[in-house]
Amino acid sequence: MSSNTAIVRDATERYSTARREAGESRGAFETEIKRLGGSPRVETAIRRDTAPAHVAELLDITASDQTVIRARHMYDGERLVQLADSYVPMDVAEAASIENPDPGLGGIISRMRDAGFEQTEALEEVTQYAATPVEAEAFGVEVGTNLIQITHTGYTASGRAVEVTVHRPGPGWVLRYSTPIN
Repeated sequence: MSSNTAIVRDATERYSTARREAGESRGAFETEIKRLGGSPRVETAIRRDTAPAHVAELLDITASDQTVIRARHMYDGERLVQLADSYVPMDVAEAASIENPDPGLGGIISRMRDAGFEQTEALEEVTQYAATPVEAEAFGVEVGTNLIQITHTGYTASGRAVEVTVHRPGPGWVLRYSTPIN
């Protein structure tokens, strides 16, 4: 995939099992990059720590509760295209083996389903923010450049939030959403 080809993040089907597990993928990102002819690669650092206040609130946990954090650098070949941090409550993370660096077929959403924490709804909030020195260096933009952040919250059928992922894609992404009308 060329460096100026837009990455289409197609939320209309990205969370379906078929899409996440297509072609033995380890999740939606891998499937999306492969569909564009790219070479997906993910570097994952896993740790236990508290979540930022806004994430703890979404997960309905206290600011002092530990979560498992999967901090990822996501590449197309050698080009870094996204930073993404996933926060998972400890009971869910332990039941679904979220601390395993290889999330297996379909990624952590499939592991949660296998452990009885199937996500039946995803809420995504897209905001614009000024690139910090971290994002500026990562994506080759100037500090203060407007970038987007996607905060994904995955809910079970009972309404429990079992995952919050803060996606910080680099420049050039296309976000595609579809909403049923009646």
